[in-house]
Amino acid sequence: MDSTVAPQAASPIIVPGQLTLRTIRGRNGPFTVGRLTTHLGVFEVKDAELEQYPEGKYDGEFVIRYIYPKAYPTGGGMRFEIRASLDGMTLSGIDKLSRDEARGFASQDVDPLDEELSSQPLAAPTAAPNPAPAPVLASTTAPLGDTTATASGSTDSDDAALFGLLWPLGESVKLDSTIDRRTLRLQIARLGVLGYALDFKSQQWNQQPDQQAA
Repeated sequence: MDSTVAPQAASPIIVPGQLTLRTIRGRNGPFTVGRLTTHLGVFEVKDAELEQYPEGKYDGEFVIRYIYPKAYPTGGGMRFEIRASLDGMTLSGIDKLSRDEARGFASQDVDPLDEELSSQPLAAPTAAPNPAPAPVLASTTAPLGDTTATASGSTDSDDAALFGLLWPLGESVKLDSTIDRRTLRLQIARLGVLGYALDFKSQQWNQQPDQQAA
């Protein structure tokens, strides 16, 4: 069985539990990994939705779409884990991680972005007439670990291209976590620059009062 393919469950199940999130710095910048503890067991969670949330322990109810085994190379060997893919969650509280809880996550954990890119098939080259070069947007080509390009010199057209249908942004913004993970990270970084903060209970980004008049 191919461990890179997650089987689809007949129907999602809803369980109470605690989701522990840890932020790890990788070559693409910081990334988030999670661990869900429920009465069914303990599962690793690498969903793109988690990229928005700060490190901590979140209590709530979780909609599990499916559970599957995953193996990937790390540190010269292989790591095996049981993952849960979430179809939604309702969060009710947050606590800080203790030092021991933070150490419980593998520092060599693979960035889910790298994992996704490595599993994508390479597109076959196709012959085409020489097209005019497309303009390059600074906000979408900056390295994930460097937000300089998004923090200064960004124009409305850059933001419009980055946020797509979400632009122009309102006082509250709910990101679409089904878009590609790299773009989602750039949107999150840009929202922080624009003075938005995540409300984890409503799962949306709200413009802070001192930024609304800007």
